Order: sequence, then C-alpha cells, then structure tokens
Amino acid sequence: MWDDAFPSFLIGLREGLEAGLIVSVLVATLVRADAKSRLPQVWTGVLAAIALSMSFGAVLTFTAASLSTAVQEAFGGALSLVAVAFVTAMVFWMRRSARSLAGEIKEKVTEALTMGAGVLVLTSFLAVGREGLETALFLWTTARAADESAGPLTGAGIGLVLAAVLCWGLYRRVLSINLTRFFTATGAVLIVIAAGVLGYGLRDLQEGGVLPGGTAYAVDLSGSVDAGSWYSTLLQGVLNLTPTMTWLQVVGYVGYLGVVMPLFVRGVRGVAPVASATPALPVQGTPPLPTPTRPHPAWLIPVAVVAVPVVLAGLVVVLARPEPAGGETVAVSAKDCGQGFTAPEPGRQTFQMRNTGDQTSEVYLIDPATNAVYGEIEGLAPGTTRDLVATVAGGTYAWRCVPSDGKAVTSKAVRVGGAAGAGAVVPVSEQDLAGPLRAYKTYVNRGLATLVTQTRKLGDDVRAGHLGAARADWLTAHRTYASLGAAYGTFEDFDQKINGRPDGLPGGVHDKRFTGFQRIEYGLWHGQSAGELEGLARQLTDDTAGLRKAFPRQDFDASDLPLRAHEILENTLQFELTGDTDQGSGTGLATADANLSGTRELLTVLRPLLTTRAPRLLPTVDADIARLQALLDAEHRDGRWTPVDRLGRTAKARIDGAAGQLLEDLSPVPDLLEVRKSA
Repeated sequence: MWDDAFPSFLIGLREGLEAGLIVSVLVATLVRADAKSRLPQVWTGVLAAIALSMSFGAVLTFTAASLSTAVQEAFGGALSLVAVAFVTAMVFWMRRSARSLAGEIKEKVTEALTMGAGVLVLTSFLAVGREGLETALFLWTTARAADESAGPLTGAGIGLVLAAVLCWGLYRRVLSINLTRFFTATGAVLIVIAAGVLGYGLRDLQEGGVLPGGTAYAVDLSGSVDAGSWYSTLLQGVLNLTPTMTWLQVVGYVGYLGVVMPLFVRGVRGVAPVASATPALPVQGTPPLPTPTRPHPAWLIPVAVVAVPVVLAGLVVVLARPEPAGGETVAVSAKDCGQGFTAPEPGRQTFQMRNTGDQTSEVYLIDPATNAVYGEIEGLAPGTTRDLVATVAGGTYAWRCVPSDGKAVTSKAVRVGGAAGAGAVVPVSEQDLAGPLRAYKTYVNRGLATLVTQTRKLGDDVRAGHLGAARADWLTAHRTYASLGAAYGTFEDFDQKINGRPDGLPGGVHDKRFTGFQRIEYGLWHGQSAGELEGLARQLTDDTAGLRKAFPRQDFDASDLPLRAHEILENTLQFELTGDTDQGSGTGLATADANLSGTRELLTVLRPLLTTRAPRLLPTVDADIARLQALLDAEHRDGRWTPVDRLGRTAKARIDGAAGQLLEDLSPVPDLLEVRKSA
C-alpha cells in the first residue's frame, strides 16, 4: 500500500502546501489589516474550492464506472495525459514562483479588500481551487492505476495533513523552510512520477483501441521478474514501471524525461539564491479597512458556494449513469422470461430481476446468436428480486431463464447500437468437456500404474531394511501421487488412506488410522525400524493397487476439471508452502513442484477451451508457471530440496508471491469453463 501511497503523498504535500501558503498569507493580511470580520469570506472561498474538487473527483469516478471497459480505458488514458500536463505545468510554475509567492498574494489580497466581499471570496476560491482540481485529477489517475489499493487516498491524506501542519507552523513563525529548495527537490521527483503516469496513460489508450501497438512489446520481463517481490511492487507502485511495456510506453517515458528533466534542471540553475527561507508574511501597519454592510444573511453565501458544485456534480453523475433497462423490473418465470426488457443504453447497467414464477430459476443475459453469457444469477428463488450488473455495448441481447424443473425460455432479442464490447463468456457444455476429461483420465490411469510400481519398490526396500533407499523411493512415489491433484475428489476414501494427514485423529501421528505416505514419511525420518514400517508399506501398496482398479469405474464429474485448476495451487499454498504437511522429510517444495506439474497437465487438456474464451489468459498463466518453476528449481540442488522452514526470507517471499500470483491468474478459469444450464 505504501508503494501506491508515495506519489499521492508527494502531490498532496506539494499542492496542500501551495494552497495552504496562499490561505496563510490571505489570513495574515486580513488579521494585520484589522479586518478579521472579512475572514469568513476567505473560508467561504476555501470551502467552495474543496467542494468543487471533491465533486470533480466524484464525477470522474462515477461517470467512468458507467462506461464500457474499452471506453473506460480510453477515458482513463486521456485523463492521465491531462494529469501529466497539469503536474508538469505546476512543477515549473512553483519553481519559478516560490521566491515571490507571498508578495504576489499580498498584492492580490489588498486589491480584493478594496473591491468588496465577492472579490475576496473569488480570490481565495481561485487560489485554492486550482490546486484542488489538480490534486483530484492526479489522485483519480493514481488510484485507478493502483486498482483497489487504498494507498493513493491514504498517501494524499497524510500529505495534506502534513501540509496543513507546516502552514500553521509557518503562520505562527514556528517553522522556517527554504521553499525554493523544497519545490525544486519535490519537482524533480514528481517529473519522474509523471513520466510513469504518462506511460500508464498511453497503455490505457492502447487497450482502449485509441492508439496502436498494444501487442508490440519493447520490454517483457514477466518470465524473469518476480511480480510479488518488494522491488517489483515498489517500481510499479511509485513509478508505474511494469515488467511488460510496449514500445509506445517506453518511447513516451524516455522522451518525457529526456525533454522535461533537462529543462527543469536548467531552469533551477538559472534561479538566483534568496536570503529569506520562508515567504514574508504581511507586516504590521496596513491601514484598517471598513467592513461592508451585509444586506443578506451571513450563512447564505457559504452555503450557496459549497452547495452549487455538489449539486452540479450530482446532476452530472445522475445524467451520466444509465437507469436499469428502461427503468423497469425484468420478470423471470417458467412461462415468460424477460417481460419488461427493453433495449438498454450502452454502459454499465443494473437489471432488477424478479422471479414471478413458482420455481427457482437460473437467469442469464446472453447473445442469442452465440449463447455467450454477459451476466448471470444462480438460484433466483420465487418471489425474490436480485440485481444483475453487466456492461452493455453494441450487440444483440436476450434473457434466458432455466427453471429447476422445466425447459429453458428465451426472451425476445433487442439490439443495442454502438461499438461491440468484450466480456461475454461462451458457455461450456458437458460435451465440450468430454474430450478434456477423457484425456485427463488417460493421464491419471497412466500415473496410477506408475504409482503402483513405485510403491511396490518402496515396500521391497522397507522389507529388506534398506531405509536409505526407501526414503528416496518414498519421495519418488509421493511426487507421482501429488501430480494427480485434479482427480483427488474422485478417489473417494482412497485419498485418505493413501495421503491422509494426522489432523483430527485422537492419537495424532501414532493413531492406527494414520496410514499412507505421510505416516511412512514420519517413520522414515523419525528413526522407526523396518519392522515397524513394513505393514504400513504393504498397506500403501494394496491401497494404490485398489485405487488403480477402482478409478475407471469412479464418477469423475467433468465440471470438476475447471475447479481443480484453481484448487491444486490453493492447497499448495495452504499446506506445502507452509510446511503444514511436512512429517520430517523437508520435501514440501518437492511436493509443490509435483503439484505444479499436475496443474500444467490439467491446463494442457483445458487449453483448447480457454484459448477461444480468454486468449490473453494462457500467456499470463504460462509466464506465472515458468516463474514459479524457476524459483522451485533454484531450491533443488545436488538432488536435495531445501526444507520450507530453512528457506531464506527473500526466497520464501518470492515463492509465496509467485504462487499467489499464479493462483490469482487461475481464478477466472472456473467461471470461464462453468457448465451452465441450457434446458
């Protein structure tokens, strides 16, 4: 979070200090001119500027959320470029104006005092409003780049609070800082950060289809850079540098730095030094000014100038966000699906789906030509209403209702104009998964045949008293079993017998019901004799042979395959990479390596289905697998695996980070390949 927070902290500190200095000088001028009664006019302008800035941020946030994905990318990219322009102009203006800031403000305030209350309100409003709008825009772009991280808002909040404290200290003559040096140093850092925002904005424009070259990569370090490492997180959070960058991003980043930074440095060298470290606040002796009469209530102007931007922003958000599907509830029943459905406006829509029938129903928003699914509600009970949120773009839409006991009903189709959008998922049938299931069953049958041979060899070594050889054979056989992870749910009671853990057993590792690989592991690495282990080894051989015989007749649900793609690595993170299943061998990483092999095999049989539904997913997952594989291989030296509890802190963090990233990237697979009801 702090990596995402730093750029916003810096902009909050700079803009807050700039606006705070202006307000400090305004207040000091009025106080020393014996015009304290005019202070409410200054605070009115400040509050109006804050309200305008927050309203601007709300408009950016809520109007962007109502756009399609492609338009959101283009909108965000364009505003990122605007933010870079604002920040660049602000950096150069502050470098030039820091020395004479107080004098200029004093002159403007003196003029405002002689021209009435409205001008003083406008002066403070404009002085603070510019910084507020720039801050809101920059925060919106950095928060968007950080996805759901709270870092940008946290950093900006800390920066603004610190700026307020500094300005109070300067006003009270407690602090003394050299503003020229301060704005010069922070300006140089902000230029580097702005270069990253520029690169991020260009990438958004490419993904939104505005700029070409979205697949022309100049840098692709995704296979060698650990995305979960501290340095990768730091570079992405602070500088918006990612392991994969297009040529346009690189040219924009380098070109911006190559042009702006030399100009900034050259301008700094040309600035003459100043003697005063802080802006000189107005001195005593300013003649008192008369307080104008107020023909209207004192609260009227403050309320009006604060309420107006808020009301206007609310109107913009309401007008920009479309109402749900004609503003009507869409009815769902076994006889009439989609009653009340009319052509929606493009953008993010919320449909209120009400089941008016007497059966629980599945509800899908589909493209009737391809049966692609844009959104769904599972198990909508009779008499209930639930929201379905979907992004609508150009195309044809219809509702499909599948009651729990009856045939599917499809509504009339409606046409939405505009550019086509992404996001629909082509449904998968059990027939689609039949081929991958057959291929995976063949893989499991082959693995079980190998497993039986390996466990027999393990048993022979134990009976002969060759416990050293038995340890090596145990690991070989256990890795074979671990590579069959997608079938664990099909193995029924055999899995507990073959690879059960002692958790929950009254006797723990000494309980008679604790059998299989982990029980033998405990004995081999805790000094138990061959005689004590012989019966356990024989039982393991019998159980694996029994599983091999039973597996062809076991019920292997085709829908389990997409689920296991995610769950294998989930179990790896929970058990193997924590050392929870280690009974003394220290081979948790070896088991994790076998689990990774099993995941790779499962993705091989699912690849044809995933390629047509999410073409960008597999290259990302392949890179994740390669990264995790390389990290595991690095801990396998001279035939030995590093125990999990002996991993260095950095190595452990990298492996956990790579596994977590792979798990996250695999998480869409179950939804993409979910078998949906169609009749």
